[in-house]
Amino acid sequence: MSDTPFGFGLPPEEPEDGDEGKKKDPAGGGQGSGGQGGGNPFGANPFGFGGLPGMGGPGGADNPFAAMFGSLNPNDLGAAFQQLGQMLSYEGGPVNWDMAKQIARQVVAQGTSDGTKDASVGPAEKASVEEAVRLADLWLDGVTSLPSGASTAVAWSRAEWVEATLPAWQQLVDPVAERVGAAMGDVLPEEMQAMAGPLIGMMRSMGGAMFGQQIGQAVGALAGEVVGSTDVGLPLGPAGKAALLPLNIEALGKDLGVPKDEVRLYLALREAAHQRLFAHVPWLRSHLFGAVEGYARGIKVDTSKLEDAVGQLDPTHPEQLQEALQQGMFQPEDTPEQKAALARLETALALVEGWVDAVVHEAAKSRLTSADALRETLRRRRASGGPAEQTFATLIGLELRPRRLRDASRLWASLTDARGVDGRDDLWEHPDMLPTASDLDDPDGFVHREQLDFSELDKMLGEAAGKQDRAEDAEDNDEDDTDK
Repeated sequence: MSDTPFGFGLPPEEPEDGDEGKKKDPAGGGQGSGGQGGGNPFGANPFGFGGLPGMGGPGGADNPFAAMFGSLNPNDLGAAFQQLGQMLSYEGGPVNWDMAKQIARQVVAQGTSDGTKDASVGPAEKASVEEAVRLADLWLDGVTSLPSGASTAVAWSRAEWVEATLPAWQQLVDPVAERVGAAMGDVLPEEMQAMAGPLIGMMRSMGGAMFGQQIGQAVGALAGEVVGSTDVGLPLGPAGKAALLPLNIEALGKDLGVPKDEVRLYLALREAAHQRLFAHVPWLRSHLFGAVEGYARGIKVDTSKLEDAVGQLDPTHPEQLQEALQQGMFQPEDTPEQKAALARLETALALVEGWVDAVVHEAAKSRLTSADALRETLRRRRASGGPAEQTFATLIGLELRPRRLRDASRLWASLTDARGVDGRDDLWEHPDMLPTASDLDDPDGFVHREQLDFSELDKMLGEAAGKQDRAEDAEDNDEDDTDK
């Protein structure tokens, strides 16, 4: 038997010269049968999220335990149970992120469905990306008042994208996984939970492993499609680092009939514009990630199915839990909290993507002959639910889709005409100054509405806080004098 955990076989070959692929993963994590080779690149459905948007049904999901035990001979049983013990001994958070990274790297190593293998980025490609981002920032200086947000420009391989973005995926996915994990312990009466401690611990360990498997497969598949660090409209990479993936950019532009240099430069404009927004609008990142967390808090778990599964679970057959979890026991309810969080997130994403679309078009339209064609291609790719949106929907049932991207782009363009570049970009100073979903229905009304000025309010609040601090200091001094 191989030393790969949970029955995931190694891909046929490693990348010929990939940065991460040169060294075999010592843990040997591999790709599940739901990897890129099948119709569903996201593999098995974790925890049976059958009712979530974008989730596959339980019929096509494979059982990793069956994959592990099905072809074993008696001599392999010891190694198999050792692997199972390692799986059940996991004591970390709601997701086994070590496993997720191992599997994602193996999915990347296998290559995409068109046979393209990951490869390390050469000096010439790195120089081309750096030059494209430098030129993009120069062009953007003339169409936005927000200064450059990229302190460095990097060219990533697919494996490097996985490594760099996993911390952001962890922040996005953990709240949902935590919700599911807590439900595993809550199904038992309180007086029984102490006696069932080992069983609950086993369930949570297995849950963390299964979530890790799913996320690793999804992120690994996504790495074969993305062209930068902001494809999902969220800052997935390190702050201040504009990143492009030359291999995926080449694949994207292959059928467009557009010169490769123009494709790279247009995508560099989009990446650099995102970087400016996230670097100089300090509240934006927490606003977006907070909306995702708010959605997670609204998830309600159907505990009746989980109770049945726990009551019938035979500890000597742990694969039963995997089968039960794939039967749709976790059905999130359409709660008011989730609706509000989803509406807030969709509007914010539309405003971000609409602003990027508007400023990039303004910067590129007189300089790139293919600007209009590239704009339409990226609009459709972003707004129609591409791989990025499908991946996130698979992980937590939430589509990161700016459904009103065109409306938002028109609104930002109208604001530029009416208020100028400074007046348009000043709206990012405070979340309450931004257009709302209803404003996207009536853009002219918003454009010509009297502008709100929060500077005086902020000044008044600052002065009030200063007075309060001085009063507290004076009170402390009086107490000190009294003590003396």
